[in-house]
Amino acid sequence: MASILTNRPELKKVLDSAAEVAGYLWQKGWAERNGGNLTLNITEYVDDEMRAMPAICEPKAIGVTLPYLKGCYFYCKGTGKRMRDLARDPMCGGSIVRILDDCATYEIIADEPIVPTSEISSHLALQNYMLESGANYKATLHTHPIELVAMSHNNEFLDSEHLTQVLWSMIPETLAFAPLGIGVVPYAMPSSTELVEPTLEKIKRYDVVLWEKHGVIAVGPDVMEAFDQIDVLNKAANIYMTAKNFGFTPDGMTPEAVQTIRTVFNLPDHR
Repeated sequence: MASILTNRPELKKVLDSAAEVAGYLWQKGWAERNGGNLTLNITEYVDDEMRAMPAICEPKAIGVTLPYLKGCYFYCKGTGKRMRDLARDPMCGGSIVRILDDCATYEIIADEPIVPTSEISSHLALQNYMLESGANYKATLHTHPIELVAMSHNNEFLDSEHLTQVLWSMIPETLAFAPLGIGVVPYAMPSSTELVEPTLEKIKRYDVVLWEKHGVIAVGPDVMEAFDQIDVLNKAANIYMTAKNFGFTPDGMTPEAVQTIRTVFNLPDHR
């Protein structure tokens, strides 16, 4: 069977970018075994032939009702699939799904009946919010960045504002490229719908959401932008922990220095 990407160069380009990011996640050690997942809104690349494709599985419940996703199409990494495999061939590590008219179920249309990530509820809820708010964001990305997850094991850093200020103060680029910072969601069972509402609330105020003792989730206009947000914040966490490993707590930039960066880069006030 020919891949759905055959003769669809724009869609292939988008999924090739997803494969590139998947490779970065594996190389960084952020995607052990089948860890991490991503979901891309590809509706704009869907042609009439794709819309006519029959389902290759029975409809599956999302777990929540998402009215803005009616008739949308998404590429989703498959549950149990490895990022390192997705890096070689995205359609062997994921599938394309169609949201049905009830906005509470989906069906797989290509290429194989690979069940999407077990965290699809959180991913699609974020996609629904992005459409509802008018944001031109198409990608959601979840991964396990080592230093940020390590910091979430310390109660001191479970306060979103405190963690954000610490990370901003480590290196000027953190504030420049993640001007809303990072929000922390208390621990909940991975893949549970308990993560949906608190994640939605945090993403309205922060660039990236940290799930305590688990990982992070980010959104962006494309998957590379979502990856960049996480990469910038984790670099700051790495600097903090490197200083601690040298035996001292880093001073960080002063609040005045941080404000100067905000002024020079013409960044909006934090919330």
